[in-house]
Amino acid sequence: MAIDRIDWHYGGNFPKELPNENSGTHIGVYLAWIIINNLQGKLHDEDSLEALQDVKNRKITGRDFLIEQCDEKFWEEDLNAEGFVFTEFYYHEKYFEDYENILEENLPSIYHVENTWENYDRIAPIIDQRYKKWKEANKN
Repeated sequence: MAIDRIDWHYGGNFPKELPNENSGTHIGVYLAWIIINNLQGKLHDEDSLEALQDVKNRKITGRDFLIEQCDEKFWEEDLNAEGFVFTEFYYHEKYFEDYENILEENLPSIYHVENTWENYDRIAPIIDQRYKKWKEANKN
């Protein structure tokens, strides 16, 4: 099951002055958080070990990983079981709201957010808080 894909974003209202890969920055930021928190799927543990480490060492961004290792698509298989359940809860609702509130400020669109680790560092604490609250609410 596809969760998000770069090509879903660069049609229609996508700003024509931006490169298509900008339509994957929001996905990549989230994917970097997934990787840093060890919530990635077995597929990547088996096939993408060096790239996973490159994300953790900040040699590449989550968007780079998305493009190079995921063929520009964010799938259920990119997540372990816990990562998938959290993503189903958070990604399509609160994540976009958080992303816009934290990173889109004074920009024409979410697609203008720069693909930087500085931007990751701005939103990661919010995702951490959401994850912590979700874990607390779902421990049984």
